[in-house]
Amino acid sequence: MQNIIVEKLHSIPVSEQRIEIVERKGIGHPDTICDSIMNQISINLSHTYLKKYGLILHHNIDKALLSAGETINRFGGGTITKPMKLIIGDRATFAFQGIEIPVDEIALDTAKKWFKENLRFVDPEKDVKYQIELKPSSPALSNIFMRTSRILPSNDTSAVVGYAPLTPTEKIVYEIENFLNSKDFKKEFPETGEDIKVMGCRSNSNLDLTIAMAFVDRLVESENYYFRKKEEILERLKEFIRDNYNEFENITIYLNTLDEKGKGLDGLFLTVTGTCADSADSGQVGRGNRVNGVISLSRPTGNEAAAGKNPVAHVGKIYNLLSFKIANEIYNRIPRIKEVYVWLLSQIGVPIDKPKISAVQVIPENYNELESAKEEIRNIVSGELEQIDKFCMKLVNGEVSVC
Repeated sequence: MQNIIVEKLHSIPVSEQRIEIVERKGIGHPDTICDSIMNQISINLSHTYLKKYGLILHHNIDKALLSAGETINRFGGGTITKPMKLIIGDRATFAFQGIEIPVDEIALDTAKKWFKENLRFVDPEKDVKYQIELKPSSPALSNIFMRTSRILPSNDTSAVVGYAPLTPTEKIVYEIENFLNSKDFKKEFPETGEDIKVMGCRSNSNLDLTIAMAFVDRLVESENYYFRKKEEILERLKEFIRDNYNEFENITIYLNTLDEKGKGLDGLFLTVTGTCADSADSGQVGRGNRVNGVISLSRPTGNEAAAGKNPVAHVGKIYNLLSFKIANEIYNRIPRIKEVYVWLLSQIGVPIDKPKISAVQVIPENYNELESAKEEIRNIVSGELEQIDKFCMKLVNGEVSVC
């Protein structure tokens, strides 16, 4: 049995605190674009390594910058005057056992395919330029992956924290973005782009939702049309909220609050491609959603970006996702728990199934009830760590979202 610390957390659950602020960035947000593409490159590269050699070699594709382009917006369709630029960087294994691996080609093909499959109005050949800055791995880190043990050593010293459950505010922020970017919604409102950000601010039982949603100028014929569609979207969103959420006393929705009637193109949130990365805002790995899909300012958080890190030795990815999985397992299996936090700390060179620290903090409904559950909580944590190699394979196969 691992040395697993379990303790009561003498704190007010986030859902019971007076103020709560939660954010989610949609799939077309520049930061989410970076996270999503880098992680898919890691997945595709891992599959290539497995197919060629039967093992995953060292790589960390977790540095990226999406530099915004320049556009001229017009009603009925604008033009891109300067493409976006995606810079892909960090380290990978380019050759093994005398055979070269086309790392740069895999990265480029993956990025282009991602744009094509996820952003309806982005032409990956014309609208984006690519700069591949991947370099060979260091010998010390590459050596970790040559070891034949079932569980690899950690290739970094990292600390993470996961929690459960989501609060009602976290849930509604997460689910509203998913609704606005769903296929059904895009069919109903095709002029809306994928670049959506939802910011929720709860004060007691009152919730304000501020939503920024790009419109696609080729499908907007005039300023009046834009504001008419905006009102229709607000009504559709209110209907969705009425049908699905009753945890709040009042919910107020704000959409594209920078808009100003009478200013024409200058007073509207218009894009050519459905993402503001085509002209306004750049993106970067690690600035987007946490691995559970939201950015919650009331929660503790680590400083590791999970997207793009290798899935079998880099605990910045593995522990980040595993901590949330363990927290949810504890919350779902142990009765009468209000909140649970799981902390994991790795030590470089030590097998990833043996964290330097495994700690669980619990807010129980009754502070006298935790003692009887401590052993079961330890067993849950220990069991998840014992199966960590299977969890890593889920990461390899992209079965667990990182954003």
